[in-house]
Amino acid sequence: MAHRLRPEGLAFVETAPVRLVFAHELSAPPDRVFRALAEDVAGWAEWFPAVRSVEPLDGGAGRDVRLLGGGRFRETVLAAKEPELYAYRVDVTNAPGMSALVEEWRLAPAGTGTRVRWTFAADGGRAFRALLRPARPGLGRSFRGAVKRLDRRLAS
Repeated sequence: MAHRLRPEGLAFVETAPVRLVFAHELSAPPDRVFRALAEDVAGWAEWFPAVRSVEPLDGGAGRDVRLLGGGRFRETVLAAKEPELYAYRVDVTNAPGMSALVEEWRLAPAGTGTRVRWTFAADGGRAFRALLRPARPGLGRSFRGAVKRLDRRLAS
């Protein structure tokens, strides 16, 4: 069953009750990484294994995301500032217990490559928040594996 989440803005990334932050360096330059995140949204399924499909909505202002296992997110893009920031919030999901979710991808030059920092900012009921904290190592592995695959994809 789908439910509507609280419509948080970018500031939620700093104030969310649960903030999981991960970083990794890629050899691709920031502009190429940004384009893969913001402009080639359908390509996410090719480098992020948890993602089954991403469909842009409303001329790129939103996204419909389907995850492996049946999770669905309808998202609004909050920021797409090339080459440094791509962020979105989840508006509607079938995931239980969640009341707000904003994800931010910050890109910074790192030599000739890019340092990618992903922040997963969330709120929900007590059980949801309690489950997210121990899920941190798994989300971190998923993020690192995904950006490594993205880096290989951008190098080819």
